[in-house]
Amino acid sequence: MASAPEQEAVQEGRGPSAHPAAVLNGRRRRTADDTAQTPVWPGAPMPLGARFRVGPDGVAGTNFALWSGGAEAVELCLFSAEGAETRVPLTELTHEIWHGFVPGVLPGQRYGYRVHGRWDPWTGARWNPAKLLLDPYARAVDGGAGNDYGRLPPEVYGHVRDWPQQQVADTVRDDRDSAPYVPKGVVVHDDAPDDEWLDDRRPKTPWADSVIYELHVRGFTKLHPGIPEELRGTYAGLAHPAAIEHLVRLGVTAVELLPVHQFAHEDHLLRRNLRNYWGYNSIGYFAPHAAYAASGTTGQQVGEFKRMVRALHAAGIEVILDVVYNHTAEASELGPMLSLRGIDNRGYYRLQHDARRYADYTGCGNTLHVVQPQVLRLITDSLRYWVTEMGVDGFRFDLAAALARSMHDVDMLSPFLAVIAQDPVLRRVKLIAEPWDVGAGGYQVGAFPPLWTEWNDRYRGAVRDFWRGALPDVRDLGYRLSGSSDLYAWGGRRPYASVNFVTAHDGFTLRDLVSYERKHNEANGEGNRDGTDDNRSWNCGAEGETDDEGVRALRRRQLRNLLTTLLLSTGVPMLVAGDELGRTQGGNNNAYCQDNETGWLDWGLLREPGWKALFDLTSRLIALRHEHPVLRRRAFFSGRAHSADGLRDLAWFTARGTEMTEQDWYAPAATLGMYLSGRDIPGRDARGVPVVDESFLVVLHAADHPLSFVLPGPPWAERYEVVVDTSREDQEDPPGVEHRAGTEITVPARAVLLLRVVGDGGTEA
Repeated sequence: MASAPEQEAVQEGRGPSAHPAAVLNGRRRRTADDTAQTPVWPGAPMPLGARFRVGPDGVAGTNFALWSGGAEAVELCLFSAEGAETRVPLTELTHEIWHGFVPGVLPGQRYGYRVHGRWDPWTGARWNPAKLLLDPYARAVDGGAGNDYGRLPPEVYGHVRDWPQQQVADTVRDDRDSAPYVPKGVVVHDDAPDDEWLDDRRPKTPWADSVIYELHVRGFTKLHPGIPEELRGTYAGLAHPAAIEHLVRLGVTAVELLPVHQFAHEDHLLRRNLRNYWGYNSIGYFAPHAAYAASGTTGQQVGEFKRMVRALHAAGIEVILDVVYNHTAEASELGPMLSLRGIDNRGYYRLQHDARRYADYTGCGNTLHVVQPQVLRLITDSLRYWVTEMGVDGFRFDLAAALARSMHDVDMLSPFLAVIAQDPVLRRVKLIAEPWDVGAGGYQVGAFPPLWTEWNDRYRGAVRDFWRGALPDVRDLGYRLSGSSDLYAWGGRRPYASVNFVTAHDGFTLRDLVSYERKHNEANGEGNRDGTDDNRSWNCGAEGETDDEGVRALRRRQLRNLLTTLLLSTGVPMLVAGDELGRTQGGNNNAYCQDNETGWLDWGLLREPGWKALFDLTSRLIALRHEHPVLRRRAFFSGRAHSADGLRDLAWFTARGTEMTEQDWYAPAATLGMYLSGRDIPGRDARGVPVVDESFLVVLHAADHPLSFVLPGPPWAERYEVVVDTSREDQEDPPGVEHRAGTEITVPARAVLLLRVVGDGGTEA
């Protein structure tokens, strides 16, 4: 590190090596667009953000309020449609909030802030008034850095990027104006009447009855032939009847949208003519991503998003947002200055002991300091806004363990989790944790408190390994199929605490899982180094697409096996858009930057008989799940007998038709029989009547040869009727074959059989 005098000289832009862009030292000349004539009244410090209102005296205007604990001055910058800038000093300061009411500022006004303060990166101070900053509370965003292909210009960085001394590269302040290159906030009329929105009815599906469908707003709609071309890739496209029809036919109860908060593109992607497609690079936590709006980006995106939510609600489908509150698009200390870094770097981000550097628990360069009251307030204000004003029904928290860290360690009594638990709005919506981050001690599957559900990656691993023949025994599989009681049966948690999934946006699609053993991410431009190498996949004998019909038929069978296993497991199933119709990414297991046919859903697959049959099976399995409460239990199985005949709510069988012993659980096995009893299911229906359902036997057989399986005899059943047989390509008509209990049947190679129990003392068809 440079000596103290050298540091001071570099910071001040002095000395023989001072860069020309740093010479102004913050004393930027006023332009012709600047004015001291704009009136500004004191206004109010709350609520934060820009709020349009009409005062009791009939004067219309907007109140602006910005938290910045260490700032020395704040300027509100208003922009005309032509880009002319007017600066308005905010002189009122209340509890570290700079505020003012500006008469005549109406909805649609574009704005930003310039925040003055010390430039001293060694202590974490990075104020730079040459940089226009996005309001963290902006309800809509227009434009943005990297909107078009091309590198982020050097003006958007708070430091001089091309400083010759790399060891102090981020410490030399850049005083070039960033306003032409960065996103602007837009004033929105929050209280505008919207008759279509007022009669919205939320579905409120119980957790145990939920089936989640993870989709990308743009990717799901971009190629849909039934959606008008001008609406494809937008919120309006997802609200279109053609899009909703598919969701209804499939039977899902909720869509989980990949990030729709305003996000930015990384410079390293733009330099490769790529862009951030998934959106895990947030910069505006209140604003719907403007590029997904068909109607405009100066506030129209807000109404379009609301109409999308209402259309989904009208179809009985909840809306869950994938949210990224763990980090922002400003990246490391070498990243751009777009918002929080320039507002109060030390107040928003976790810094290392060397305050020039960021603590990074996310792998994205920075981590929000959620323990700080203003950061916690930003997150919870955002969450409440999306629930109360935008109508969403829940959230999936990306890298949630990073939010649960107190000072350093993950703490299940952290301020973030405590605030959520007591919040009267947020504790009533669906909360899903991705229960890990990339820091030490960050893997927290099974550890989140009651109220939370979790992505269960142990389910994903066990099911993938079983069907590729890599499980050493079936102990782990038994837990995963029956709700993962080893992880969640504590503190009042229920089986629906486990969000079961085999695939997610991050990784292979389901079709690629049975078509590739190696990732093929060359199109990402990172030398195939990105993406995980732990895919737990099997290509069925050929790498990638093949003309071998035997291999192709086996792959379709494996897809049927994986989907059937998922939808018959206890817990909440999550599907990825397109898995139900054989979508492929060509072996790319990290398509985060593939905003093209690789990342978009190919609807032409539905016209191919094999993939149409897969959709039909998936839809039928979801319908069975909705019809039978034994497949979506609200309480864990006890494994104990509930009647004199010895029947238990859950029993496990070997291929010999005998109940599994401890030795059987530890032995290598490719076959497992799971008996689900419909007698005395915990809970009562809406009329207070105890729930009774049919009973089922599920036989999973992963070996490459047929198997003789003895059906358990009385008292388990008198007869069994085959309901699903995944060895059959065509599932349109149920098999309907009956077998007497105690007889031996042949289970085809690599297949799942679902058999309805007849005559076990429960209900009969």
